[in-house]
Amino acid sequence: MSSLRRIASAAAALAIAASGLVLGSSPASALENGLLRTPPMGFNNWNSTQCRAEFNEAMIKGIADIFVSKGLKAAGYTYVNIDDCWALPSRNSAGDLVPDPARFPSGIKALADYVHAKGLKFGIYTSAGTKTCNTAGFPGALGHEQQDANLFASWGVDYLKYDNCNNQGVDAQQRYKAMRDALARSGRPIAYSICEWGQNKPWTWAAPVGNLWRTTGDISDKWSSMIGKAQTNRGLAQYAGPGHWNDPDMLEVGNGGMTAAEYRTHFSLWAMMAAPLLIGSDLRKVSDDNFAILKNTDVIALDQDPLGKQATVLSANGGLVVYSKVLANGDRAVALSNETSATATISTSASATGIGSASSYTLKDLWSKAVRSTTGTISASVPSHATVLYRLSSGGSRYEAESATLSTGGTIDANHAGFSGTGFANGANAVGSYVEWQVTGPASALTFGYANGTTAARPVDIAVDGTVVATGVAFPPTGAWTTWNTVARPVSLTAGAHTVRLTATTADGPANLDYLDLSR
Repeated sequence: MSSLRRIASAAAALAIAASGLVLGSSPASALENGLLRTPPMGFNNWNSTQCRAEFNEAMIKGIADIFVSKGLKAAGYTYVNIDDCWALPSRNSAGDLVPDPARFPSGIKALADYVHAKGLKFGIYTSAGTKTCNTAGFPGALGHEQQDANLFASWGVDYLKYDNCNNQGVDAQQRYKAMRDALARSGRPIAYSICEWGQNKPWTWAAPVGNLWRTTGDISDKWSSMIGKAQTNRGLAQYAGPGHWNDPDMLEVGNGGMTAAEYRTHFSLWAMMAAPLLIGSDLRKVSDDNFAILKNTDVIALDQDPLGKQATVLSANGGLVVYSKVLANGDRAVALSNETSATATISTSASATGIGSASSYTLKDLWSKAVRSTTGTISASVPSHATVLYRLSSGGSRYEAESATLSTGGTIDANHAGFSGTGFANGANAVGSYVEWQVTGPASALTFGYANGTTAARPVDIAVDGTVVATGVAFPPTGAWTTWNTVARPVSLTAGAHTVRLTATTADGPANLDYLDLSR
């Protein structure tokens, strides 16, 4: 929500972003409350109503109704969340928060029950301070964490947005951990959204505290604000993952301040960045064209991909930006985004995305739905403030390391970021250490994803069905264990089942292996 108190927010975060470069420090371990394994999808009223009188029980019930009747629930939208101004300015004699009877005459529990009856979830708001952000001064939760968490649980709340106003200078980590612990003791699973505005770099400490954290100040319904939030957030990919997400703030799609192309860019970039998709427009007034944006299931699938990877920036030159996102089935999503004021050609290649070598690839435009083939070039003429969004597929199959068999001493690990799937094969450090896949042909090439954080190559012999087909194949250093590259070898695999084994030829063992791609 908006407040003059937030003008100073996120200065450190803003310095990251225009380049889109990933920061170097390591992400913290994640909060394991079992919630938000994909980014939350839903609604929050603030962008459209703020604290005006139209924010009330009838509006929120109407939004829940529209989720069902307009197909938003079917598209994946789940949370119906209310923001500031729902409470009276003072607690009652027991110290409890009291819903405003003018806005919510039936009370919050009855409203949550209504939302739940639609098969949806209900979210609420407060601040990690003595008061919330609105100038009317509604009571915050600082010093009342357990009391408020218990009250929210008793009402059936499923999601808490926890703001940062009037925090009395108390350390941010202390305040947000206190509410985390209170929610855990409340007896109800409640998704936890940290709205700290990026002031204290929450991406470096909030993963074990909350399910998502704001990386920016508040968004507004104009191009400069939206693209600025994307620029700040896009350099933080390494910190996002299942159950812990970077949050560049809510969606403005449908509020009227941007063009259709700009709203499609907004929705595309939020999906690429695995950001929360929380609708911020009054759905009772949204046009069919904007509903079409919000319900684009091909784009939503990128945001909700179970691998949970945030897109990284492949290039950013003069406002022409290429994003790539690794997807669970081995596909890549590619966004060609034009931040400039003139139409421009933006290009990249399949190889730049790390998808692996193939004789041809399929490109599906997720807005026009056009499908075409390419030998590797990905290029489009992109109008000003527009984004062309592709799903890139190879003509082959991917076999993740998790499906491989390892020799004694080898393990499937996940302690180095950037891999595909859920882990990588860490072979034993020994001559003869191997990693073996069972695969299905036909194929004309094998491509291995790997990382080698040492200064020496890790050579292997490659065998197919027990016969060595390549000896001493080098897997050169990649510069870090979190930097992944590929090694490809031609092969002739007939249709049917085959065994592919990589065997280390030095005492260092094989490189860390992420996947095997078969290309036809």
